[in-house]
Amino acid sequence: MKFFINADMSSRVTSLGLAAFLVFAIPVAGSAQQTPIPNPAATVSPETAKSFDPVAETQMWLGTVPADKRAKSDAYFEGGYWLVLWNFLLTVAISIFLLASRISARLRDFAERAIRFKTMQVVFYVIPYFILAWVLSFPLNVYEHFFREHRYGMATQNFAQWFGEQLIGLGVMLVAGAIVMIVLYAVFRRAPRTWWIWGTIVAILFASIGAFISPLYVEPLFNTYKPLENPQIKESILAMARANEIPVTQVFEVDASRQTTRISANVAGFLSTTRIALNDNLLKQCTLPEIREVMAHEMGHYVLNHGVKLLTYFGIFILIGLALTQVMFEGAVRRWGERWGIHGIADPAGLPLLALILSAFFFVLTPFSNTVTRVAEREADAFGINTCREPDGMAKVALKLAVYRKLDPGPLEEFIFFDHPSGRARIRMAMDWKTAHLPAGESAAAASSPPPH
Repeated sequence: MKFFINADMSSRVTSLGLAAFLVFAIPVAGSAQQTPIPNPAATVSPETAKSFDPVAETQMWLGTVPADKRAKSDAYFEGGYWLVLWNFLLTVAISIFLLASRISARLRDFAERAIRFKTMQVVFYVIPYFILAWVLSFPLNVYEHFFREHRYGMATQNFAQWFGEQLIGLGVMLVAGAIVMIVLYAVFRRAPRTWWIWGTIVAILFASIGAFISPLYVEPLFNTYKPLENPQIKESILAMARANEIPVTQVFEVDASRQTTRISANVAGFLSTTRIALNDNLLKQCTLPEIREVMAHEMGHYVLNHGVKLLTYFGIFILIGLALTQVMFEGAVRRWGERWGIHGIADPAGLPLLALILSAFFFVLTPFSNTVTRVAEREADAFGINTCREPDGMAKVALKLAVYRKLDPGPLEEFIFFDHPSGRARIRMAMDWKTAHLPAGESAAAASSPPPH
């Protein structure tokens, strides 16, 4: 789970697992300048703590970001609000177009003429369907993930490089999507009344498989992972991992600067595939305390079992969504099925209708799904700061996020659109920790000494 989301990378990797199940509902689509930042002591003495005001300190940190840079990051992030809407409306438009024009029915008829085996009929339908949806959504995709990223100085690839990776992502989506659809339509055929229950189980199963194989087989298609060479950073990270019983002996560096200027890291995988990785932008742009904070946050996701917890929450969301889909799908088929050429849930020609209903459900669910993720990120923040004991590092990293994430949103805005805590919330947590924290030990010497690193 990434501390800093790389939109382009996440759109590629999520073609497996849960996103592979929902893929038909979603259109496929240099060093940062350093800001002078105050550097108060990492630990507050008992005397200083009495006069240390976390609210005022938070405002001091926020005030270090120049107004023009704040305006630019706000404009970038607020533009993302509209992109959520445009992507949803594009999915709706593509789905209605494929249904009303009977293109979906013709693709189904083509698959039935091409082969009699129903499992392969699904493959012969979904591959051209995915390609057609990808082509129709490409204009918005290229604006959102290429031109817009370059305009705000976050992308490093030329168009040929970017397009090449989009084609790789399309290939991954076709393979993963075809496998998922084969299983789903087998469920639709064998359980026409209870498919929504079994479909949820299929979604959770594939999400788990995706989490297991993605670090090994998908991510290396786009980036090179190599052992981290800097011994000081490596040993500091591994020390935190050992202290929290994370079963890794190696730290990897990934060349994310090939695609972006954003900083990111993750502790990914499951059992034998567990891997700690940080990108080269993090190494170039951040100090050791900042790197420790980011990596401790990522370890928090692993130690707190956020992968399983989030999978459980989203399994519940999917169950509710599929239950509603069953009712709405049957109603739509009764009213428009003959016009669209759809015979029932087991008919692949109904895939655009499934996409339409599910995309509407998850669009409405956005504030609640974001809240679930944001709460997990908040828990990882708390774990991270207590593990690395770097409150100023946490504040500095939060300010680096301000390059592409709105730093100080309103409460309603944060509830609806933020899947991570805002920069203000993270800095306030760091300052609250700094206020409350006293060094371990009973002697006066221990009380006045900084915490061990």
